[in-house]
Amino acid sequence: MDKPQPLSIFERYLSVWVALCIAAGIGLGSLFPAVFEVLSRVEYGSVNFIVAVLIWFMVYPMMVSVDFSSLKRIHERPKGLIITVTVNWLIKPFTMAALGVLFFEYFFVDLIQPEKASEYIAGLILLGAAPCTAMVFVWSQLTRGDATYTLTQVALNDVIMIFAFAPIVALLLGVTDIAVPWETLLLSVGLYVIIPLIAGVITRMRLSASSPTPETAQLEVDRFNAKVKPLSVLGLLATVVLLFGFQGQIILEQPALIGLIAVPLLIQSYGIFMLAYAAALAWRVPFNVAAPCALIGTSNFFELAVAVAIGLFGLNSGAALVTVVGVLVEVPVMLSLVAFANRTRGWFPSS
Repeated sequence: MDKPQPLSIFERYLSVWVALCIAAGIGLGSLFPAVFEVLSRVEYGSVNFIVAVLIWFMVYPMMVSVDFSSLKRIHERPKGLIITVTVNWLIKPFTMAALGVLFFEYFFVDLIQPEKASEYIAGLILLGAAPCTAMVFVWSQLTRGDATYTLTQVALNDVIMIFAFAPIVALLLGVTDIAVPWETLLLSVGLYVIIPLIAGVITRMRLSASSPTPETAQLEVDRFNAKVKPLSVLGLLATVVLLFGFQGQIILEQPALIGLIAVPLLIQSYGIFMLAYAAALAWRVPFNVAAPCALIGTSNFFELAVAVAIGLFGLNSGAALVTVVGVLVEVPVMLSLVAFANRTRGWFPSS
């Protein structure tokens, strides 16, 4: 097994930077609400272009690492894809709905407004039915995941999402005529996957053009990635500041409710990760596939979840609040799982 590259100062203390950015986002959003209001309107189809640019910074270094010559061998390693599809589409939405009902209709029934319970459950369902599209590239990079395989997992999820998201949400919400923002979904995939992918392919081709052998071409790609890698972390931190600047006031006004909503989200996140990770371990999946395989099911496509929640229930609804809390919970949870995965790398076979 190749020895992983040492973590940069950004990666070693990423949880500290994220905590500081959450605090900065909430503080700046409270001090300068008009500024964040203007920034929130720079959008089309409910996709904020400023956030999109920052996500490009996150995804671009990962895309440069993708070697498309290895795509023809993807069918030789189906295990990771099978685990991804099974966990994301046959398990995760339903366990999230079950936890929502359990906590908000039973455990927390005396702590919340009864009329809000269904909205909180709806928000959880929307998060559970939207597996990660963009951020998983960052988590995969932090675990030295197989870039090409991660891209294949994301692409497969995106295709399934187009056809399965609405029926699953409709089934779990008990709604037959649900307004899913297809424009937002397709635009998000284009912005967060296709455009950075094209840029990465062009960059890799230019870096490899003057290299006499595949080995020297890879060295050029590695050198380039070492230079641009800080963009990925800086994009993540700036995105955190913006998201919490947009929604920080809600969090400040209802701290106890935020804690209640976080409970089922935490149980779901750690439970889904451990299920996928254990399946990959039992099936002897290589670590550079197993880690992203488990992380992609744990992380959520929160842009889609937020957009649908606002479209269905309104900006100030309980469903919209849950999707915002999902972002709050996801970042530290994912960082903790990345750290756990890196510590347990030796449990898995090498690729």
